[in-house]
Formats: sequence, C-alpha cells, structure tokens
Amino acid sequence: MELKYQTGFGNEFATEAVEGALPVGRNSPQQAPLGLYAEQFSGTAFTVPRVFNKRTWTYRIRPSVMHKPFEPYGAPASLSNGTQASLPNNGTQASLPASETAHSGSLFRSSPFDEVVTTPNQLRWDPLPIPTEPTDFIDGITTIAGNGDLFSQTGIAIHIYAFNKGMGDRYFYNADGEMLFVPEKGRIGFLTELGCLQAGPGEIVCIPRGLKFKIEPHPDDKQLRGYICENYGAHFKLPDLGPIGANGLANPRDFETPVAWYEDREGEFEQVAKFGGNLWTCEISHSPLDVVAWHGNYAPYRYDLRRFNTIGSISFDHPDPSIFTVMTSPSGEPGVANCDFVIFPDRWLVAEDTFRPPWYHRNVMSEYMGLIYGAYDAKEEGFVPGGGSLHNQMSAHGPDLDAFEKASNADLQPQKLSGTLAFMFESRYIIRPTKFAMETSELQHEYFEVWQRLKKNFKY
Repeated sequence: MELKYQTGFGNEFATEAVEGALPVGRNSPQQAPLGLYAEQFSGTAFTVPRVFNKRTWTYRIRPSVMHKPFEPYGAPASLSNGTQASLPNNGTQASLPASETAHSGSLFRSSPFDEVVTTPNQLRWDPLPIPTEPTDFIDGITTIAGNGDLFSQTGIAIHIYAFNKGMGDRYFYNADGEMLFVPEKGRIGFLTELGCLQAGPGEIVCIPRGLKFKIEPHPDDKQLRGYICENYGAHFKLPDLGPIGANGLANPRDFETPVAWYEDREGEFEQVAKFGGNLWTCEISHSPLDVVAWHGNYAPYRYDLRRFNTIGSISFDHPDPSIFTVMTSPSGEPGVANCDFVIFPDRWLVAEDTFRPPWYHRNVMSEYMGLIYGAYDAKEEGFVPGGGSLHNQMSAHGPDLDAFEKASNADLQPQKLSGTLAFMFESRYIIRPTKFAMETSELQHEYFEVWQRLKKNFKY
C-alpha cells in the first residue's frame, strides 16, 4: 500500500481512516461514532505542564483490555515459585522471570546491567551475524549495553536487531521505554496502532512507549539489521538551538507521522509485551491494530537523516560534536542528557589550519557509536557498517595512526565528506556492556592496538 504521512515534530494531529470516525467537539461522547470504543493513550502523567503533555485519543474496534492474562514469554511449565505457566502458542521454550535471569535464553536484556564488571577499556565490535534460521524481530534482538534503571525511568539500553522474517500474527509493545530504530541493512515496515511507517538505512523511526506494533521486512529484503536505543528516560525531543538561532540541525517539518490505518481481523494472535525488564505473552482473539481514528501528539514518527542541516566551522578549529545532535532525551540537569542521538553525515570541511577529524578527547559523557554506511573519518580500518564502539566516561579515544597522519599532512582545501553516515548514542551515565557483548567473538580484543603505533613527535 502507498504510505501517507503527516508532518511536524510533536504536532497535535487528527486523522481518520473512515470518514466520521472522529467525534467532534469532545473526546469521549456517550456513544463514540461508528460503534467504536474511545480509549486514551497517555505518554506522560496527566498533570505535567501542557507543553510537556503527551497523549492521544484513539477510537478503536475493541478496547485494549480485551486479551487473555499475560504469562512469562516462553516460560517453562513450572516456575520457581511453583505456579504453572502455559507456553505461548508458538511453542517456544523460554525463561524464568527477570528477578532470576531476565528472560534467560534470550539476548534481549534490561537494567540493571550488572552481569559483568564494567571496564574502562575502549571497546569495539564487528557486526553481529544475521540469523540463518527463521527469526523474527522479537527473537532477533541482542542487547549490547545500557545504563540507568528502567524502574526509575532513567538511562537507556542499546540493542542490535537482526532478523529475516516478519512477525505475522505476533504483536509487540514495550512498557519500559520508547524505541529509536536506526536501520543499517534492509527496509522494514512498522505496522502500528496509529498507522504504518517504513524506514531503511539513512532513516530512523521512533516508537513511543506502550505503542502496539509489528514489524515486516520489505519484500525485496531478506536480511535486516540495525540498532535500537531503548530510552527509559524523558522522551526524545529536538535540542534547543541557542545562538544558532531559529533554523538548522533537524527541522521539525521533516519529521513524519503516519495517518490512521487499521486491521479488522479475528483469530488466534499472540501479543508480546516488555514490562519491568521481562518479556510477557498473552493470547488475543483479534488484531490489536484496530484503531480507526485518532487525535493527539503521542504517536510514532520517522525522519530522514539526510535532511539534517549540518552546522560547522567556516574559520578554524573543530566544533564540539553537540552541533550534530538530532534529538535529545534530557535529564534532571539542564544541558546534560540522559541520551543524545548524534549523527555524522555528509558535510563540507573547510576550516583553515585545523586538524579536521575529531580530536583526541576524554569526556564525562559516555559514547556508543555505530556506522550505518560508508567510512568514518577518524577510523581508517576496523569500524564497519553494522559494527559499534563504546568509549565510556573518561576513556581516552580519538583518531588511529593512519587517520592522524593523513589529517595532519593534508592539503587543506575544501573537502566534501560524502557517502558516510555514523551516529552516537551519548549518555551522562556510564554505559555498561552485557555479558554477551564482552564474550562474543565479534568483540575486537585488539582494538587498543590502533593507537599503539602513534609516534612521539615532540621536538625541543
């Protein structure tokens, strides 16, 4: 089907898939139009200031409460507390509650990230392989690192998704945080309660906390991989521009939110939820994507990163990477982010008498970096699309020897960096790798060697 979008970041939208489905002048009339049920979907407390309030009114064929009780996802027949749990209808075997192992057997993890001691060493990974066995999105998530505490709604988790088939009659929602998708390989369709989106490499999609959806690959793509930032904290928003002024960076008009769309299907379906760090499953007798109309400002959105208006130096020196911030999740301290989403896209370099790649640095903010396509200008080798690196709080990092020599001796003419797109999830909290991330064969144990050949150039 041809997808249509409404534009604007955080706008108050109103859309209906069937004419007359939205009530006029009120949210919850005695009888909603067309025999629908009115249901509010809230992303903030009711009493937050109006400028921060996030909520959407949905008009759906059946209310969300219509499902069987949840059970641990793929739980064994007998849990440790002696209660009985049936298997989900796909028959998979799974795990104990999160209090014991956080869906043991799955690589989808949640806070606290305390399985292994967190090292101050610089870390880097090759891309994770895409499964060869049929695997959908839910079973194809691997957690690399994270921080904070989902129960106090602080911090993030960083995941890699890799799958090769659609979800079919399975649906998912995440009560623990919003999910920012950064595709690296293949185009994926997001079928949600509030409409349909599609995104591929160079685009992002944000799914709000609690929104039900399923993911289907584009028909031409059999292998799909990318990154997810699961944000436990404050919603992502556009950063303030300060002295930059009214324009630049990510412009609100370039963000796209879907129009209303619905499924009216009955049968045997599975609904999987992430709640309190655990995965849960229940049976549901209809598609939960049955919202015929909705209005509000709590909705999914997508953004084409190639529309980002980069800002840079036109005289000398390399500005701080904060000028490449697409969105930010603020913390309680002004100017210090729970998470910044930062990109390094195509751009011109024109600064005079300047070492143009990122300088050597040690930051109070912790950085997880990924590469979507192309090459990153501070790394000549070893950092490839689908891979990632982690440079934690006060861990020194910067260009490798080849990048340093090349940049130090370059003829500083105007230079266009093109065909490149890297990103960072940057956080005020130490980012703690998972046990899997520290033990996988994709971990580059010799990463530190890229700096060992740097020469002593000091002359007195």
